[in-house]
Amino acid sequence: MPVSIYRSLTGAALLAVCAVFPPAVQASGLAGSYLAGRAAKYENDFAAAALYYTQALARDPQNPLLMENVVFAQLAMGRIDAAVPVAKRLLQAGARSQVGNVVIAGSHALNENFEAILARDPELEAIHPLVDGLLEAWAHVGVGSVSNALKTFDELAEDDSLRPFVLYHRALALASAGDYGGANALFAADEGRLSGLSRRAAIARVQILSQLGRNDEAREALHAAFSDRLDPGLAALEAQLQAGETLAFTIAPTPRDGIAEVFFTLGAALNGDTANDYVLMYARIAAAMRPDHVDALLLSASLLDQMGRYELSVATYRQVPSGHPDYHAAEMGRAEALRRAAKPEAAAEVLAQLSRAFPDQASVYISLGDLLRQQEDYAGAIDAYDTALEHLPEESDSRWFLLYARGICHERLDQWEQAEADFRASLELEPDRPQVLNYLGYSLVEKQIKLDEALDMIERAVAARPDSGYIVDSLGWVLFRLGRFEEAVAHMERAVELMPVDPVVNDHLGDVYWAVGRAREAEFQWKRALSFIDPADTDGEADPDRIRRKLQIGLDALLAEEGAQPLKVANGG
Repeated sequence: MPVSIYRSLTGAALLAVCAVFPPAVQASGLAGSYLAGRAAKYENDFAAAALYYTQALARDPQNPLLMENVVFAQLAMGRIDAAVPVAKRLLQAGARSQVGNVVIAGSHALNENFEAILARDPELEAIHPLVDGLLEAWAHVGVGSVSNALKTFDELAEDDSLRPFVLYHRALALASAGDYGGANALFAADEGRLSGLSRRAAIARVQILSQLGRNDEAREALHAAFSDRLDPGLAALEAQLQAGETLAFTIAPTPRDGIAEVFFTLGAALNGDTANDYVLMYARIAAAMRPDHVDALLLSASLLDQMGRYELSVATYRQVPSGHPDYHAAEMGRAEALRRAAKPEAAAEVLAQLSRAFPDQASVYISLGDLLRQQEDYAGAIDAYDTALEHLPEESDSRWFLLYARGICHERLDQWEQAEADFRASLELEPDRPQVLNYLGYSLVEKQIKLDEALDMIERAVAARPDSGYIVDSLGWVLFRLGRFEEAVAHMERAVELMPVDPVVNDHLGDVYWAVGRAREAEFQWKRALSFIDPADTDGEADPDRIRRKLQIGLDALLAEEGAQPLKVANGG
């Protein structure tokens, strides 16, 4: 958590805390609660962290470190009402806490106490230069002084690194005050570059043009920003525009909403470039201030999913109303969180319901197909992929992957003719996709057909992904199948270096060693392969019984038992 106090407790300080309290006190007193809270925070278990840090705070009520941790844990769960009192105590203690200041500023805005925002201590209550400046500007709007707000925006915009975000909020502030013409002028400047700042910026431009009675231009702006790939939320906007309706300006219609947008803007801009808990702080305060800020809810839920807090993620996704245009995105996210929480049946049910609500959305069927494929329901996955391909535009960049994924399902069901057709259709769209080249090439090798073509495919795949253990293994294996045993050795050894605990790769290396007369090393590799096989994996390529038989009688004798050609024949001997 990137706040000053939280980072101040070093390992040495922790040892000092433990040294101060005797073992009995540590187990049930301040240190015990603190350490339990610290462990919970490390695991992103915010509920447990809030509980234990609160218990510790009860024993040491003036400790700013404990207060700050309580504030963050409560905010991470979306409980701003529980975070505010502790954040105020933190400020009264004279501690500089970014998360505490975020909560207090958000509380002021929530209560529309804009005077309190303008009266903030610029040192003690600082959050971030951009946030602090934008809060001041929006607070001026809140107290009715648009001129002071514009002056503040102008001062902030002097910093080139902040200028795009400042101009975006200046445009929103003008729109909130009813000056849609002035707002549109900012969006239209520099060839409409401001609209490309974010999805919400593009939507704001569309709404502002509609407010000006320029729906045709609004539709053009919509398609310029998103092309023709309109998700259900964007499609709903276009339908309103086509019907001649005037879109409401919803991005920041009030100063309070504008301040919520400040926090969301920074969080969205930092997403992916900084720690998830830091971004979560901004996303949560935006959603707490404005419960209808669906983008803040979606960002919060996505972050919680990434942090492994799946139940909290699912609960956050469910806050999006079923009638909202972005309900589709929320349900897609909820299904993914359920999948990652090892609840595939629940995830499949969400996607099945979504497919009934949005029968023309290819993305729903793609997700359902991927989920069913991962659950080894290959027939169900094929049905889902078939439907997805029906609804996916011919020019879509995703077609190659759907054909590839469907091909895998056909191959797993021993429907080779259909599988090969899908793999080759995928390669027609993307001739150099290494994973497709590898899968088709390796499958041909296993079937011992078209081996020269398979070798060419796999060599191309290795050239594209030289550090992929699976692909390098395929190259070694096709050389083995072609009887070029000596050539196969180096590639198979490299594959084991890249994937040292993979049972299939180790088994393959054992076969290659046997083929070149290195029997003892072959037996060693087979034993390693056996040790890496998961007994619960009944669908794995590495067959433990077959490997044990090789250890008993050798590869040559096993091939004879199986009615296969002996190695010396394959080697041209």
